[in-house]
This record gives sequence, C-alpha cells and structure tokens, in this order.
Amino acid sequence: MFSSSRMTVNQSSLLYGPLEELQELAFIERPIRRSLKTAEEIDQLTVDEDLNDIERAVYLLSVGQEVQRASVISNLPSLVRQNPAETFRRVVPKVREVLNGAGAEIQLAAAASFLTILQDDIILIHTHTFSILKTVLLHLNHRDTVVSNAWLETLLSAINALPKETIKQEVLNPLLYQSQLSHSLQARLASCRILGKVASKFDSHIVKKELLPLARSLCQDVEFEVRACMCRQLESIARATGVEDTRTELLPELVELAGDEESSVRLAAFDTIINLMEMIDSDDRLHVVVPLVMSVCEVSSSQVDDALVASLSFQFGKLCSGLTGSLSDEQKGRLLQRFKVLCVAGLQTEGNQTDGNESTLIRCNCCYNLPAMVVFADSAHFLSELYPSFSSLCCDQEVSVRRSAAASFHQVVKLLGSNVQLVHKELLALLQDDALEVLDALMNHLEETLEAVLSRGENLAMDNKFPELLSALLIAEQKVGCSLRWRLHEKLLQRYSCLARLLPGELLHQSFSPRIFTILTTNKVLPVQKEAARTFCTFLRYNRKQEQRQEMMERLIQDLAQGRSYWNRLRFLDVCEMATEIFSRKYFNKHFLIPALDLVHDPVANVRYKLCQLLPRLRSSLRLPADKQLLQQLDFCVQKLLCREKDKDVVATIRKTVLELDKLDLAEPFHKRQERDLLDQKKEKEETLLLEMEQLERQQSEGKLNSEKHTERKRRDSKTSLSATKSMSVSSSGATLSSSGKEMRKAKLSRSRSLSSQPSSSKAANSERPLKVKELSGISGSGKSSMLTSKDDSMRTAHFSMATQSTSSMPVLIRSNTTSLLERASTLDHRSTTMDHRTSTLDQRDHRTSTLDHRASNMDHRNNMMEQRTGTMDHRTSNLDHRTTSIDQRDHRTSIMDQRDHRTSTLDQRDHRTSTLDQRDHRTSTLDQRDHRTSTLDQRDHRTSTLDQRDHRTSSVDQRSKTMDRGCGVKDSQSRKLSINRKSNSFSVQSGRD
Repeated sequence: MFSSSRMTVNQSSLLYGPLEELQELAFIERPIRRSLKTAEEIDQLTVDEDLNDIERAVYLLSVGQEVQRASVISNLPSLVRQNPAETFRRVVPKVREVLNGAGAEIQLAAAASFLTILQDDIILIHTHTFSILKTVLLHLNHRDTVVSNAWLETLLSAINALPKETIKQEVLNPLLYQSQLSHSLQARLASCRILGKVASKFDSHIVKKELLPLARSLCQDVEFEVRACMCRQLESIARATGVEDTRTELLPELVELAGDEESSVRLAAFDTIINLMEMIDSDDRLHVVVPLVMSVCEVSSSQVDDALVASLSFQFGKLCSGLTGSLSDEQKGRLLQRFKVLCVAGLQTEGNQTDGNESTLIRCNCCYNLPAMVVFADSAHFLSELYPSFSSLCCDQEVSVRRSAAASFHQVVKLLGSNVQLVHKELLALLQDDALEVLDALMNHLEETLEAVLSRGENLAMDNKFPELLSALLIAEQKVGCSLRWRLHEKLLQRYSCLARLLPGELLHQSFSPRIFTILTTNKVLPVQKEAARTFCTFLRYNRKQEQRQEMMERLIQDLAQGRSYWNRLRFLDVCEMATEIFSRKYFNKHFLIPALDLVHDPVANVRYKLCQLLPRLRSSLRLPADKQLLQQLDFCVQKLLCREKDKDVVATIRKTVLELDKLDLAEPFHKRQERDLLDQKKEKEETLLLEMEQLERQQSEGKLNSEKHTERKRRDSKTSLSATKSMSVSSSGATLSSSGKEMRKAKLSRSRSLSSQPSSSKAANSERPLKVKELSGISGSGKSSMLTSKDDSMRTAHFSMATQSTSSMPVLIRSNTTSLLERASTLDHRSTTMDHRTSTLDQRDHRTSTLDHRASNMDHRNNMMEQRTGTMDHRTSNLDHRTTSIDQRDHRTSIMDQRDHRTSTLDQRDHRTSTLDQRDHRTSTLDQRDHRTSTLDQRDHRTSTLDQRDHRTSSVDQRSKTMDRGCGVKDSQSRKLSINRKSNSFSVQSGRD
C-alpha cells in the first residue's frame, strides 16, 4: 500500500509537470498584434524619399514627432560634417525653435550634439560662434539639474575654442551677474566652474583685477557647496596668477577654508594645498603647511571623518614627498607612524567605527602610495619601517587591496635594489593568490618585477629561493590555464617570454619549455596557442646549447609538422608565422621552410588553405641568388596547388596568393625593404654571437679540464723526479765515498815514501794532477747534465772528508803538503758553491720552461679560438662577397639601363641636330646661290682687271723694249772692254811661264 501511494505521487508529479509547461507554451503562442502602428501613424511617419538630408531634417523638425526630432538633433554632427553652411543656415535655427519648449530628452540630445561638434573640431568655431554659444547660454539655467549640467559641460568645452573678446563679452558679464546671492544655488555653482575654466585664458593682470575678487566672494558664500566648489577651482586661478600672488592672496584664503566647519570644504582646501605644493616656498611649507598637515593627521586619528581620511590616504605619498626637506626627524617619524595606522585601517576590531568600504578604500590608497613612502623612508630602513605594513597589505583579506598591492609591486622592487630578497615571500604569495584579479594586476608589470628579482648581480641570497619562484610561476600558469579567462592566460604567456633572458638555459629547458609545448599542442583557444608558439620560439632562439635547440626543433617537426592530427599541423604553420618575426631569414630557411612546404601534400584542405595564406610571408624570406633552390621548391609548390588542387576554397586562395606573389617585389617600398634587411642583419648577428658564446663556454670548460689534468701530471712528475734525485744522490754519494777512500790510501802511501825522497814524491804528485784532470774531462756531457746535483754533493762531502782525514793523519814533517791540500779543498769548496749556484739557476730555468709550456698551451688555445673566429669571419666575408656580387650585378644592370637612356638621349639629340642641319642646309643653299651670283660678278670684275693688267703689261713691255735697246749698247761696249782685258791677261800669263 505504501508503494502504491508512492507511485500515485510520482504519477501526479509527472502529469502536472507537463501540463504547466503546456500552459506556458500556450501563453507564449497567443495571437500577437501584427502591426504596432496604425495606418494614420504610418502616414505621419512617412517622409518623401526625394528629399535630401538637409530638407528632410528641416521637415522632421517642423512637423515630425518628438522621437523624429530627437533623432535629427542627435544626427546633427554628421549633417555639419556633410554641409556645414546649409546646416547652420537652415537646421540650427529650427533646432533652437524646438529647444524652447522641449523636454529633457531633446535637451540632453542637443547638448550632446553641440558638445560633439565642439570637441571634434568639425567646424571653425569663430565662424558660428554666436549660433552655438547663444543657444548654450540660453538653456544654461534650466530647471532640471541634469539638463543644466549637460549644457554647462558644453559651455566649458566651448571656452577652449572661443576667443578672448567673445569670452569677455558673452561669458564674463553674465558670470558677474549670476554669482550674486540673489541667484539660485545651481547658478552660483556654475559660476564657480566657469570662473576656474576662464582663468586659464587670460593673463595674470586681468585675473588678479577681475576674477580674483569674484573668487573671494564665492569662497565666503553662505552655502558650503559653493565654498567647496570654489575652493577646488582656486588651483587653476593660482596657476594663472603666479607664485607671488598665490602666496599673498590665495594661501591665506586656503588656510582659512581648511578650518571650515564643513568637512567637504576642509577636504577641498586640503587637496588644493597639496596640489599647489610646488608653488609654495620653503618658509610657507615650514610655517604654514607642516602645522596644517600635522593637525589634520591628529584630527583624523582622533575624530572619525571618513572622507578626510580617505583623501589623506590618497594624497599621503605626494604630501610626504613635497614636505621632505621641511620636516624634522620627529615629524617624519609621526608621518610614518600615521601611514602605518592607515595601512591597517578597518582591520582592528577594537574601537573600529569606520565603514567597511571606506576602510578598504583607505588601504587601497595606501598600496597606491607605497613607492612614494619607500622613497620617503629610505630603502635602507625598509625592513624596520615599512616591511610589516607592506606584508600586511600583500596578504590583506580584501581582494581589491591585494590587487592594488600587486599593481605597485614592481615599483617597490625597483626601489629596494639589492634588498629585493626582503619581499620574496610576498611575491610568492601574490603569485599563488587564489583570486585571478590579483594575478592579472601582477602580470601587467611581471617582466620588470622578474628583471629586478632575478638580475641580482653578486647577491647570492636568492639562489636557494630559485626553485620556489619557478614553482610559483608554473603553478600560476596552471591555475590560469584551468580557468576560463583565456585573455589572462594569453597575457601570462606573453610575459613569460622574458624568462629566456633571465633564467639559465638548462633550467628553462627543463622546467618551462615542456609546459609551453604542452599548451601549444593541447590548448583549444587559438590566441593562447599563438602566444604559446611565440614564447616557444623565443625560448628556442635564446637557448645557447646546440643539443637542446636540436631537440626542440625535432620535437616541433615530429609532433607538429608531421603530427597525426591536422590541428597540430595547423599549429606548425602558426609557429612558422611567429618564427618569421623572431628568427633571421637564414635560420628560418634552414629549419622551418622545407617542413612548411612539405605540407602541400597534406590530405586535409584546411592545412593547404592555411599554407596558401602563408606563402607570401615565406616568399619574402627568400633572397636571390643564395636561396635559388628554395625558391624553385616554393614555385613547384605553387604550381602543384594550381594544377592539382580540387578544393574550391583552396583554389580561390592560391589564385589570390599568386597575384600577391607577383606584386610582392613591386609593391613594397625601398625604404621598408631596407629597414627589414637591417633588422634581419641584426637578428643574424645576434644568432652568430649566441653561437660564439656557446663555443667559448665549451672551450672554457675544456680548458678547465685540461688545466686540471695538466696540474695533476705536474704533481705526479714532481713526485717521481724527487724520488729519482734522492736515489741518484744516495748512489753517487756512496761512489764518491769509495773513490775518496782509495785516494786517501794512495795519499798515505805517497806520503810515507816521501820521507825518503821528497822530490820524487813531489814529481809523482805533479804527474798525478793532469791524470785527474783528464779523467774528469773524459766524462760524457749527458752524464754531467743528468748527475750534476748529485756530483756536487758527493764532491763536496768527499773533499771535506779528505781534508779532515789528511790533516789528522799527516806528520809534522810534511806540513807543506797539507797546506797545498787545504788550498785544494778550499778551491773545491768554491767550485761546489758555484755548482750549487748553477743548479739553482737550472731549477729556475726549468720553472721558466714550465711556465713557457703553459703559456704555449694557452697560445695554442687562443690560436684555435682565433682560427674559429677567422673561419666565421671568412664565412661572413663570403656572404658579404656574395651580396656585393649581387649588388654589382644590380649596379651593372642599372648602368646598362643608364647607357640605354643615354643612347636614347643622344639619338634625340642627333635628331634635333639633323633638323637643325637641314635648316642650315637650306640656309647654305640660299647662301650658295648668293655666292654664285657674287662669283659671277667677281668673274666679271676679274675679267676687267685682267684687261687692265694686259694694258698695263703692254705699256710695261714697251718701256722694257726701250730699256733693252739702251742696255744692248752698253753691253757691247762692256764686251769689248772684257775681250781687251782677257787678251792682256793671257799675254801676261804666257810671259810669266817663259
């Protein structure tokens, strides 16, 4: 029975549930009114389509409904842009008529439209000043406060563009009238704001003469709202009057307002004094501002004034930095103590009467002022003065406070400098915070924070805290990755790219590179994947170890370019797109281009579609003639897509891509291409420097190992040489002792024989000396050099023993021989000392040779490095030669073109010359005709002259005939004389012969 009742209940619930849903559906499916407007209303709203915009606006403003009028007024800025003259001539007067009895909606629309026109500089304000200004001033004192404030904002914006004379006539005169007590509160508040805005338009003399008395009267108004509003406008008036007038005229007024009975007036005066701190001299700061600040701090601590305390907490950093030079140590300590109290405002339960929101705002303001307070207290005293407050703010119970602390954390870290390890715990706490808002605020400046924390120089206190920081960074990324806030995840990956410059490559490769690659292959959000690709390429570029770079590239090729999922192959194309921006063209063409072009055979159309979009970027990375083969492969890829592609989207895309490839070299300007080439050269230079640094690190590590092995070998060699010299010295000393004993016996026998015959013994001794010298000289050079030290010691001991034994055993009769032996011993001692000196010099030479060997090894190492560098330089020079050859070819082509241009110019010149020559030929032909005529005349003249000459010649011939006749007679007489003379001469010659 119990089961049956249970079944009935279930059946009823199942029955009534669908019935209720059906009733709801029936309510939804009620008949709906087909038309919301009647036919008459539609006729009233219909406008003739042949009207233009201006005519339609005038028509709607005249006979339209309120909605249509509001729409026309809202569209007024676009009408002014299209046709300003007609709009101000026909539309604006209609708008002025509509505004006379219009409601709040149309008034607000008109105020917003005029404000847009003034702010966007659509028109020249001087042209239509009165048409806008009179409308604004007419509705400024509207009974609705919202409408009047809207028109006031429009007027304040218009003041910036109005000329001084217009402001003085149209604004200041009504302002003097409206500031009287007889007018409404709203009019006097508007006068205060207009007075502060107008002050910046005039010089100090006019402001002091006309505006300053009006400002004083408003500061003494009976309504505290007017006093507070005018007090906030005194800042702009003070900046317009100058420092001296501010000190004498406005500062006493501000001090008086700071003691007003209303808290809002005191707050306004306090804020204005702090904002004018740079215009107040040191004496006024010391005697006026400092006592005022101290009194405000004491009042805010004793009496609960939430607005004043909140304003004090917001202005505290600016206040302390402005009063730094005017405070004593006691006053500075009191301000620091007051700041500490503000940092824990609302957290102390005992005697807490402040609102929760106000206390949270105060602590947020304290977070905002933390950097200024670190400067005020000095970073050296951070641990004792501000660290407890800083730690409490970073671990506050409110998320907004922790977010504010995270936003200013990077500035605090920069100011701490070498004491950055003091805030390590707080950094870990913010990175591991549960609220993502805190992490978002910390990510905005994470790069600056990590640079200050990780680039610590000689500070080794952070070495043990490295793993904690890295684990906190990884945990923060995992936490953000598990959430739905993909924009924050994208920002975090973008900030993590700075770790490539800050962390060691080994640590980065082990900890962060696998995680970034996992995000690249598993995350489903496209912007996150692209940012992961960029970060992974950054890690790849700045990695100094060739093996790790090769491993990362192989993983990219195997898992992405040759992956089983088409999604991974698409991601490889995204990686290629990022790699073109990060790597140089040379590196990209070597590692990325061929795997990207191989995707032309991909069976998925989306991959081929993505490749078609990427082809212009791939083509821009190629440079001829170095990349001729790669260009051929790219052309083959394009031809294959054009010939064999069946997907219509891919075909359309490859056709567009072919057009882009044809225009690629022509469309790009020369200066952009040059900038891109310079950037690519810079990237390539950085990559070569990274390779050289890697080689230097390897050589240094190898050099350290070689030096350690060399020192161990030296130690072993020194030990073996010492043991060998000891054994050799012992053996040599034994041999010398035996030889010295034999010599002593011989000496005794000779001395005993010399008693009988001394001369014979002396001769025998003299004969033995050369034998000993010969024996000494017969020793080989190699034995001398190897056994030199042992022989010195043996000789020294032998001679000393001989001298002692001979002196003790000789009789008195042969004392002369003993003296000679003593002399020989002294000479041998001298020789032994010289030999010791020589051995010491040889030891020094051995040390020098060892140092020279070490230097030679270092020089060999340096030579190897120089050879490697020369190899790289040769490679660079070859590249430069190749580029210069290409440039020379281009220059040759340009020179050929110049020659062609020169030829064409010369041909043009020749054509011009031929035309001129033709003209000259025509002229010469006419001249020839004239010359022919003159020549005929000359011939005639010549003939007449020849006839005259003939006449002259005939006359001269006649004269000559006469003279010849005369001469013949003379010659006959002379010939006769000559014959007579010849005869006489011949006769005389013959007589002489006889």
